Amino acid sequence: MNRILSKARAAPSGLKSGPALASGTTTERGKSAEDRALAFLVAQGLKPVARNYKTPGRGGGEIDLIMQDPAGTLVFVEVRQRGSSAFGGAAASVSVTKQRRLVFAAHRYLMRFTHLPACRFDVLTVEQDITWIQAAFDAASFYRG
Repeated sequence: MNRILSKARAAPSGLKSGPALASGTTTERGKSAEDRALAFLVAQGLKPVARNYKTPGRGGGEIDLIMQDPAGTLVFVEVRQRGSSAFGGAAASVSVTKQRRLVFAAHRYLMRFTHLPACRFDVLTVEQDITWIQAAFDAASFYRG
């Protein structure tokens, strides 16, 4: 079940508020959005585990942030930024193909564990506001046959 947990206009103290860099390369704007997302999630009590985890090979994926919530749940976070809400905005840009790649990358990441922790997939959008969508999609749907 999708749940918007938090929506915030102001960034945590010490960070610039408002949209991420208006100029610069796509990579710079993406890094700025990830920096804001990371600071936001830390302020919400999550602990960083990994950043920009990539799987090898074609068709692999990248997980922007891997966090752990206070209850011990491993949270795979996709950070999305859009300059405009046209075409559904940032949240709508997490397509089924993108979700499949995130699930694949998470599966590869979890292979290192002997006991699997509780996990979920969140989406954090950075537009005019920061919106945190907890449990944005379910990985089980990709394993049904």
